[in-house]
Amino acid sequence: MVRLADLQDADRDNMLKKIPLLPRFTGGHWVRGPKLAARRVAIVSTAGLHTRGDKPFGAGGMDYRVIPGNVSAGDLVMSHMSVNYDRSGFQEDWNVAFPLDRLRELARDKIIGAAAAFHYSFMGAVSPVTNYATKAAELAKLLHDDKVDAVLLSPV
Repeated sequence: MVRLADLQDADRDNMLKKIPLLPRFTGGHWVRGPKLAARRVAIVSTAGLHTRGDKPFGAGGMDYRVIPGNVSAGDLVMSHMSVNYDRSGFQEDWNVAFPLDRLRELARDKIIGAAAAFHYSFMGAVSPVTNYATKAAELAKLLHDDKVDAVLLSPV
């Protein structure tokens, strides 16, 4: 991910002006769930990831891709469209953008109950962020149907 300090002034200013548009949330729990050791956890990323053979992300796309829980690193592709996006970390270790190996380790070590059967990736950098509301509601139903009760957000 590029640092704000490394961006051209116009790009940095454009990023910073979006902050007041972000939704505000209270500090309280939305719902109470089971202890971490009993939770089923899914990853939701904004790295523009998809499996080989799946449709690449297009410019300004608001959709997401479903990533099976048994995917291997070699079967995951990044088609993020932003020119400011540094892919080198992902190319060296997919866990930088999509920490599925770490999630599997947490499940193996019984720190979490289980990794979900499916994970999801959006292509971030879409403005305004509130445009995601419809797809977020759709994704919430998929997570519910998969009995997911915790989400690891990987905003990149």
